[in-house]
Amino acid sequence: MNELNLLDLPDDIFNTLQSKSKKIEDKDKEDKPDYESLIQQVQKEYKVAFDFMKPKIDKWRMRLKLYNNQKRDEEAVGDTTLFTTFQTVLASLYEDRLAVSFGGREDGDEETADNLEAMAKADYDDMEKDQLDFEWDFNTLFCGRGLVLMEEFERDPDNNTFLPVPEVIDFLTWLRDPKATSVNGNRKGKGAMRFGGNDIKMSRQDMEDNPNFFKDIDFKSLKYGESTQSLVTDAEQSRDDAQGRQTQKKDTEADLGANAEYDVTQWFSHWKKPDGSIVKVKLWLGNDRSILLGLKELKRNYWPILDRPLYPTSHDWDGTSIPDLVEDKQRARAIAQNLGLKAMKADLYPMYIYNTNKITNKADLNFDFDKYIGVDVKANESLESSVIPLNKARPNLQLLDFIYKSLDASAQKATATPELQQGAISSQQRTLGELNLVASNVDTRYSLSAKVFGWSEKRFWQHWYNLYKDNFAEDIDEKVLRIVGAFGAKWRKLSKSDIIANIDPDVIIESQIISRAKQLEESNRLNGFFTVAFADPNANKRWGMKKLARLNGLEKDEIDRLFPPTIDERIAEDQNELLNENKLVPVLPEDDHNIHLEIHAKAKETEASKAHIETHKKALSIKKVKPELFPIDKNAETFQEPGTTTQTPITGNPGISAKPIAPSQTSNMGGRAMPLQ
Repeated sequence: MNELNLLDLPDDIFNTLQSKSKKIEDKDKEDKPDYESLIQQVQKEYKVAFDFMKPKIDKWRMRLKLYNNQKRDEEAVGDTTLFTTFQTVLASLYEDRLAVSFGGREDGDEETADNLEAMAKADYDDMEKDQLDFEWDFNTLFCGRGLVLMEEFERDPDNNTFLPVPEVIDFLTWLRDPKATSVNGNRKGKGAMRFGGNDIKMSRQDMEDNPNFFKDIDFKSLKYGESTQSLVTDAEQSRDDAQGRQTQKKDTEADLGANAEYDVTQWFSHWKKPDGSIVKVKLWLGNDRSILLGLKELKRNYWPILDRPLYPTSHDWDGTSIPDLVEDKQRARAIAQNLGLKAMKADLYPMYIYNTNKITNKADLNFDFDKYIGVDVKANESLESSVIPLNKARPNLQLLDFIYKSLDASAQKATATPELQQGAISSQQRTLGELNLVASNVDTRYSLSAKVFGWSEKRFWQHWYNLYKDNFAEDIDEKVLRIVGAFGAKWRKLSKSDIIANIDPDVIIESQIISRAKQLEESNRLNGFFTVAFADPNANKRWGMKKLARLNGLEKDEIDRLFPPTIDERIAEDQNELLNENKLVPVLPEDDHNIHLEIHAKAKETEASKAHIETHKKALSIKKVKPELFPIDKNAETFQEPGTTTQTPITGNPGISAKPIAPSQTSNMGGRAMPLQ
C-alpha cells in the first residue's frame, strides 16, 4: 500500500490539515511552560552558591581527614584531641533525647493532643529517628549547623503505612544562598534562604518512580556518572582518604545496566510562573543543570528543610563548630608530640665526630652488641679524642610540657569537656566539692546546647504534623497504633479528624535529663510538704499520691492500675462526653461533688457544663447546711480494711468495725464516704 503524500492532496484539504497540526503544536506549548528561563536562573544561582561554599567544603574535607586520619605518616603520631572532644560532646547531646508533647489550643483538643503524642512515639521508631538524630547531631557539631530534608510522605494504606520520611543532607554536597542566616529565617522570614540545594545520585528507576519527574525524559541524551563539578564524587573521595582506603577505579556507569546512576542536582528556588505568580519550587536537573528533569511546587510557604545550630552566632548561618575550636590545638599538640619523640630518638641515637685518622672504617661506628673496634692510638694521645658527641641544642622540655597542657586545657574549656567528662581520671587532685562544681557547670553548658537543639526539634515535629495534615486523606486513611501499657497491648484506630485539630496544637519540647531533674527536685520538695499536708483530715490524699506517682515516672495507665478510678470519677468522665455536646446532665444527691467538680473541669466550656458545675457547687453549699438531705452509704461507713483491728462498733452489732474511711479515699468535704470499688 502506497504511503499518503500530503503534497498530492487538494489545496483546501492540505491547508486545513496543516492548520489543525499547528493548533495542536501550539496547545502542547501552552500545556508545558517554557522552562528555559528557569534553567538559566538555576545555573546562575548554582554558580553563586558554588563559589561561596567551595572554600568551606574544602575545609570540611580537610578536617574530615584530621578527625580520622588513617593516611598519616607511619613514622608520626596522630593526636586525638578533635576526636575525643567531638565524641564527648556528641555523646552528651545525643544521650539527652528531647521529648515532645502536644498542647491543644481549644476546648476538647486534649484527646487530639493525646493521639498525637501516641502517634509521635510510634513514628519515632518507624522513622528510625534515633539514627537520624545521630547523623543530624554529627553534622551539626562538625559544621556548626546540620540540615534535614523533610518533605516526603510514605502512604501505603494496604500495609497501614503512613509515615513522614526525613533525610539528613550531606554537608559536603550542600550549596546555599550566601546571604541566608538560616533556612527559613526568623518569624518574619528575614534572613531566609532564597535558593539552595545539593548534588545527588539517581537511577532511571528512581526517576520513573518519582511522580514529580517528567514522563518524556530522553534517557539516551542524559549523561551517566560524574558531572563537571561533582560534589558527590568529591565527598566520596574525602571519606575514602579519611579512612585510608585506596581510590577505586570507577566503572563505566553505562556498563551497570539498571544500577547505573546519573548525577542530578536537587535544587530549591523561587519560580515566576507564566501567570505572574511567584512560588517556591523544588527542581531536579541533569547534564550539568542544562536539562530540567522534574519540578514540584511546594504546598507551604517555607522550605521543607530543618536546620540545627550548635553554637549559633546572631545573624549568621555558620556559627561555631567543634573543629573551629579544636583543630588548631590538635595540630599544635601533634607537632609537640612528634618533636618530643624525635628529641627522645636523638638522645638515644646522637650524632658524633670521629677522628678519621684513627677510625678508618665508618661502618665500625654502627651499633652492635659485644662488638670490638680497633683504634690506632699513638703515644701521648687520648682514646677519648677518637670519637666525641656533637653538641646540639637541648629543647626546653618543661616549656614544651606547659604548652602541651595549655593547649589541652584551652580545648577543654572551649567545649566544656574536662577530663572527667571524657571518662579519664583527672590529672590534678581535686576535692569532692570541686568535682561536683565542675560537673554542675558542665551540665549547665550542655543544657544550653540542648535548649538550642530544642529549636530545631520543635520545627521537626511541626513539619511532621503538617505532613500528616497535607497527606492524610479525610474519611479514607486510617492509622492503627499498638499502645503497650500496664494493662497490656491495645490498638487505637485514628482517622484524620482524630489527629488534626481546627487550630494547630502547640509543640512542647523538653530535655529528658532536665525534665527528670526537675521531677526529682519537685518530688523531694513535695515529699516533705505532703507529710505535713496529709495530717489535715480534709486533705485530698488520693490526688497527692497520684501527683507523686507522676513525678516518679509512672505512666497514666500505671497510675490507674495503682489507684483505680472511683465510681464517681468514671461517672463524671462519661458525663463529660454529654456535656461536651451541650447536653444537660442531672446532678444526683449521692454524687461526690468535689470529685465531679475536679473531673468536669476538663470538659468543654458549654452552657450545659457551666450549669452542671454550678449545680454541684450549690449541692455542696446545701449539704453543709442540711446534711440530712443527702444519703449515707452504710456499707462504706462500716467497711473494715483486711488486716485491721476490730474497733468498738457504733451500730450495735458486735464484731463490725466502725472505722471511718480515711480522707485520702474521698475528696468530699461533706463527710460522705466513697462508695466501695
